[in-house]
Amino acid sequence: MTDALYAGIMSGTSLDGVDAVIAAFPDAFSEKTGTSFYCKLRGSAFVPFPAALREELLALQESGADELARSARVANTLADLYAQATQEAARQAGLAVAQLRAVGVHGQTVRHCPAEAWSCQLNHPARVAEHLGIDVVADFRSRDLAAGGQGAPLVPAFHAAMFGSASKHRVIVNIGGIANLTDLPPQNRASGFDIGPGNVLLDAWTMKHQKGTFDRDGAWAASGKASSALLAALLSEPFFSKPPPKSTGRDLFHSAWLAAHLASFSSLSPADVQATLLQLTATSIANAISKEAEEIYICGGGAYNAALMSALSISLVPRTVQATDVLGISAQHVEALAFAWLARETLARRPGNLPAVTGAKGARVLGAVYPGCALSTAPLLQAGEGR
Repeated sequence: MTDALYAGIMSGTSLDGVDAVIAAFPDAFSEKTGTSFYCKLRGSAFVPFPAALREELLALQESGADELARSARVANTLADLYAQATQEAARQAGLAVAQLRAVGVHGQTVRHCPAEAWSCQLNHPARVAEHLGIDVVADFRSRDLAAGGQGAPLVPAFHAAMFGSASKHRVIVNIGGIANLTDLPPQNRASGFDIGPGNVLLDAWTMKHQKGTFDRDGAWAASGKASSALLAALLSEPFFSKPPPKSTGRDLFHSAWLAAHLASFSSLSPADVQATLLQLTATSIANAISKEAEEIYICGGGAYNAALMSALSISLVPRTVQATDVLGISAQHVEALAFAWLARETLARRPGNLPAVTGAKGARVLGAVYPGCALSTAPLLQAGEGR
């Protein structure tokens, strides 16, 4: 049975750049083993954001002058970077882009307001299709939102397909700018939700007080001492105790939110604040994980923060905390792989959301397809094809 090749593109709330992967998936579900599907990484690439683009994306998190035109210009720039990253990942895999069936491109989230049934991801998928000449699947959140869901998180469906176990209760935690989790009880329905800040506040505080855009290995946080009083104040945010379904982003957890809490803690050193922010991420994650969970696996940039991984391990004793690498998929690549997989599900007319996660009225086929050629001879996969 032959594999099909898909690319996945993700640029997340950390605003560091574009992750691209090339993945091989089976065309048929008959290759399913237990609750996991075969997925093989064929190539990957990372294209960093130029500083000016990063600054503009941060500025577009808030209303401002001429933001429609600015957003359109940024979307063009992002599309060019998405195409570049796809081409580089294909080159690294020794493949021609034309060998790919499609690319899933999430776009860059700048606003997220599920309470009003909308979420804004800057993207220009038609431009990506023009660059690459293959089908582009984009706009993954809109259909779930239209069906009454949060539109996020969307990666739990992929986590369930790839990491579920017939015998172990697992939890997959994605720590990007925002942290989210997928709860995977054996022989049971998957659930999940956004937890709160992952790296977003850690990065913002680092940029304000240190050189660089992030705290490498959590070394600066490890040099400080967490304040229990500040931690308690931060954890009083109502979002943490809000029942799922729930999703969040920079719309809530931003520098002004942090500054409002810090007004009563002016005597703390910047390093102590950073230590407290690291503990906020670790504690909020630990609090969100089911007591019945046996194994916790971390993906996203947070998996490479040694101090954060140590704090999580301490908070979750006696359960094991490891990166998803031990399950065969690098923590760095999980989210981009999820959008390669979601593109595959879209073309096959299979649902990509989990209503138990997003709160949608039901399962929905996600995304819009932008054909790579004006007159494509490659038909969309039909539901059940290859079974």
